[in-house]
Amino acid sequence: MAINPKKHEMPTQAPEVRAHNFNEVALGYTEKIAVEEANRCLNCRNRPCVSGCPVNIHIPEFIAKIKTGDYEGAYQIISETSSLPAVCGRVCPQETQCESKCTLGIRFEPVGIGRLERFVADWHNANSTEAPQAPEPNGHKVAVVGSGPSGLTCAGDLAKKGYKVSVFEALHTAGGVLVYGIPEFRLPKAIVAKEVETLKALGVDVEPNVVIGKTLTIDELFEMGYEAVFVGSGAGLPNFMNIPGESLKGVYSANEFLTRSNLMKAYREVNDTPIMKGGKVAVVGGGNVAMDAARTALRLGAEKVYIVYRRSMEELPARKEEVEHAIEEGIDFQLLRNPVEILGYNNPENPRDPMNGFVTGIKCVRMELGEPDASGRRRPVEVPGSEFTLDVDTVVMSIGTSPNPLIKDTTEGLEVNRRGGIIVNEDGLTSRHAVYAGGDAVTGAATVISAMGAGKVAAKAIDEYLSGK
Repeated sequence: MAINPKKHEMPTQAPEVRAHNFNEVALGYTEKIAVEEANRCLNCRNRPCVSGCPVNIHIPEFIAKIKTGDYEGAYQIISETSSLPAVCGRVCPQETQCESKCTLGIRFEPVGIGRLERFVADWHNANSTEAPQAPEPNGHKVAVVGSGPSGLTCAGDLAKKGYKVSVFEALHTAGGVLVYGIPEFRLPKAIVAKEVETLKALGVDVEPNVVIGKTLTIDELFEMGYEAVFVGSGAGLPNFMNIPGESLKGVYSANEFLTRSNLMKAYREVNDTPIMKGGKVAVVGGGNVAMDAARTALRLGAEKVYIVYRRSMEELPARKEEVEHAIEEGIDFQLLRNPVEILGYNNPENPRDPMNGFVTGIKCVRMELGEPDASGRRRPVEVPGSEFTLDVDTVVMSIGTSPNPLIKDTTEGLEVNRRGGIIVNEDGLTSRHAVYAGGDAVTGAATVISAMGAGKVAAKAIDEYLSGK
């Protein structure tokens, strides 16, 4: 049978429709499409795709189950190594991980591994009525700080081995960046809630509204009887450019902007969440978070949305699919442009003017690419005399985040690097005995799947430590 050289397209909402709603953009494969895509898999003996997956999902095996229509069997195979299959199938950058290693991709387009994972997880969630059974307790207690992807993965892996795991979450809803950072149109919150409920069925306790470093300290967790602690608190401290005007009204970090929309549901008319709606918006940055912020602003009613990025389209770090969706929806990409000042309205004759201090524009300079920098990317260089102004009412800064220093500042002997990331060894162990860490709290802002991989590594090391292996 001849192999289809192209990956089956993902059905989506039409751009002119989805740009005005928060429903999921990608609609998912049908059974027919899923089976046809699965049949493109060569079932390679050396399984190179698995080496590209940070949690080592048995990819050819679960795809083989799809070929025969055994979707539940496929789900069980994925679940052996992944605690969040419905999430990973939606937001992981498969094109640079498992799919980049696909043998079929040498000559043709690679197998749509992520799309098949999503199909399997969605089929399970729609058709399975059996909750997972909690294993026999082994008598050990572990605390997990943060309920993002690294924390949930660590908790799930340990719970499957009989550990009593408590997850401490600073916000009122479990999920971390999955609920406050990624918009509903990319990752429906009901999907995250379903994954969390699966972990609870395994015996994981989730304690919301607990800020480790304020409500409790790491030392107090040990005093409460926890024998090991995993820190997966993420990177929630936003970075800014330190240019004039960043304190004006209408300037947000992407974290704040997305949290107000995603977690506080600013997009619902019945919710009185303070957020700028309408007008013209500039989002500074070129990563996935910048795409999320720009597309969210559009759905909140912005008449014009710009992405301002200092490099070219080739250097844009966001996923190709997210960039394509943003372009289809009408986002204006101002590439090779760099902000130098945020402008605001000021009426010196009337200091009490209610419009004083509001954003009126963003001054930028044009850039060109010079020699490669330390990262290997060509360094952007300012073009002299190229200043221009974009008339905008809102500016969203999306230039990265750093780990919050709260845990470091309240935990004696916990070593961090110059960026604030917790220093760990290859097993996720920190400089404190029995304290492990992983995900963005270690690396700074990275991908969901890499955070999950770190949680899995730490869970294995914690098990080996507490079981005496």
